[in-house]
Amino acid sequence: MTGMLASVNTIDEALWVLNAGVDIIDLKEPANGALGALEPETITTIVKRINGKRPISATIGDLPLEPETITATVNRIAKTGVDYIKIGFFPQGDPLSTLQSLVPATQQGTKLVAVFFADQPMELALIPALKKHGFYGAMIDTADKESGSLRQVISEEMLQSFINQCRQQQLFCGLAGSLSLADIPFLTRLNPDYLGFRGALCHAHQRTEKLDPFAFKAVKEQLAKNS
Repeated sequence: MTGMLASVNTIDEALWVLNAGVDIIDLKEPANGALGALEPETITTIVKRINGKRPISATIGDLPLEPETITATVNRIAKTGVDYIKIGFFPQGDPLSTLQSLVPATQQGTKLVAVFFADQPMELALIPALKKHGFYGAMIDTADKESGSLRQVISEEMLQSFINQCRQQQLFCGLAGSLSLADIPFLTRLNPDYLGFRGALCHAHQRTEKLDPFAFKAVKEQLAKNS
């Protein structure tokens, strides 16, 4: 069954999606980019308020894959107590050296999730290396939210290949990227562990607007219908 991840950026939103029955609460600041990060103090406060009632993920920001920068940021976010930390695998930087630098964190139990971007060059050949270096999961998202939904920038065949590779490596996997109600029937049949939403849950489907209870209900019902 495919779960529902909802991205939020305030305590009130986090509590609202908790009560609405979301599967994963994702903390990020949409106004600051694809993986815009919240302040660690805000993340810590939300983690304390949720108090283990749902898994929580958090992004580290749109950062290049530079080992020192990524490792320092991951260690800082890990102190907040989130369950998963999402790291963008942007084309810039040194992915293999970054993976190596994160081994101490994964050995200490930090659950890291690599985020690839369908509208940028993706190195999906790194998936076995993610497992080797202790990553918990991987997902595909979009970097430019104006470029269209995930299904508009990548084929279902490629998405299925990604999911199959994650399954082979026993990695938790998800799909996101300006997803709409119409995308749900197509993507759930690929059987990812979760689908991630922000814009589809907001007023006027604008990811920087506030959550819309009616939009949230429609997405949740469509996901339940197709899972």
